[in-house]
Amino acid sequence: MSVERDGIPCLWMRGGTSKGAYFLASDLPDDEAARDALLLRVMGSPDPAQIDGIGGADPLTSKVAVLSPPSRTDADVDYLFLQVMPDRPVVTDAQACGNILAGVGPAAIERGLVAAQAGETHVRIHMLNTGEVAQATVATPESRVSYEGSARIDGVPGHHAPVPLLFEGLAGSMCGALLPTGSPVDEVEGVACTLIDMGMPCVVMAAADLGIEGTESREALEGNDALRQRIEAIRLAAGPMMTLGDVTDKSVPKMFLVSPPQSGGVIMTRSFIPHRVHATVGVFAAVSVATACTMPDTPAARLATLPGGKTFAVEHPGGAAEVLLRRDNAGHVTAAGTLRTARKLFDGRVFPRPPS
Repeated sequence: MSVERDGIPCLWMRGGTSKGAYFLASDLPDDEAARDALLLRVMGSPDPAQIDGIGGADPLTSKVAVLSPPSRTDADVDYLFLQVMPDRPVVTDAQACGNILAGVGPAAIERGLVAAQAGETHVRIHMLNTGEVAQATVATPESRVSYEGSARIDGVPGHHAPVPLLFEGLAGSMCGALLPTGSPVDEVEGVACTLIDMGMPCVVMAAADLGIEGTESREALEGNDALRQRIEAIRLAAGPMMTLGDVTDKSVPKMFLVSPPQSGGVIMTRSFIPHRVHATVGVFAAVSVATACTMPDTPAARLATLPGGKTFAVEHPGGAAEVLLRRDNAGHVTAAGTLRTARKLFDGRVFPRPPS
C-alpha cells in the first residue's frame, strides 16, 4: 500500500489551546526513523509555512498524538506525544503535552480503544513520554462522545464539553526530581531562576530581571533579539543543571518570564517554548509554574498573589489557565489537575507529500 496514494487514517483535533493529528500506532511505521520521516511529510516540515502539509506553521498546531492499547494494567490507553517542528526536520518525544492530552480520551473512544459509558467515561491515559498516568473524564451522553457543553478556556473561542484532567506523580517527570539541583533558586548566567519539573521542565525567572515588564505582546518579545539571545544562553546553561544534557536541539526546558498578575490571577506569564513565545500556556508548564509560586523566596513566589483555595489562575497572553493544586499539610504539592476542552475537527485520511 502506498501512503501517498491511499492515505493514513487520521483524526485532527483541537486539544486545549493546541491542534494536532491523532493516529493509531498500528497505522504508522514501527521503525521510529521511518515514522518520523512520514510525520514530517504529513505536517509539511521543514517549511516555516508548512504549506504542503496539514501543520499550521506554529509549534502549537504541529503536534501528533500516537495512541495504542495500554501496556500497563492501570491504564486504558497508551499515548505518545510527538512535537513536529515546523521549520526544522525534527520530530521529538522529549516532552509531554497536556493540551493534546485533552483530546486523547475522546480520540481513544472515537477509535474504539476505550468503550464509552453512559453519561461520562473515565479514561486512564499512560503518558509514554513521562511514564505517568493521567485520568480524563469525557462527556459521553448516550454512550457517544459529545463535544458540546458550557465549559470555556481562555485562548479558545466558544464553549465546549469539559475535559477535566487529574495528574499524580508529576514531580521530576523528566529531570528525576521536582527541583533537579536540589535548590528552589539558582543563579544562571547572572539571573535568579527556579529550575523545576512538575510535569514539564521549566526555568522560571522574574521578567524584570531581564529588563522587561512581562506583559509585552508575543510579537514584541519575539522581535527582541537581545532578549531571545539572553534567554537561550540561560536555557543552554540550565539544561545540564536539570539533568537534561545538551538542550541545543531539544524542546525543553521551557523558559518562563513571570510578573505580578494583572487580572486577578496568581501570576502573569510569558513563555518561550523554547524559541517561540506561547500564545497561551502549556498545561504541564502551568502546573510547574503554579507549583513554583508555592515555594518561598522563589522569583515566582515573590511576585505571586496566592489564592485562598486550591485553584491557581496562571495568566498568559490569551487569558488565564486554571490549575488545581492539591497540597499536603507541609504545603508540598502532591497532585495537580486542570480543566481543558477538546473538539474533533475532522476524521478521515491524510495524504503525505511524496518523499524528496
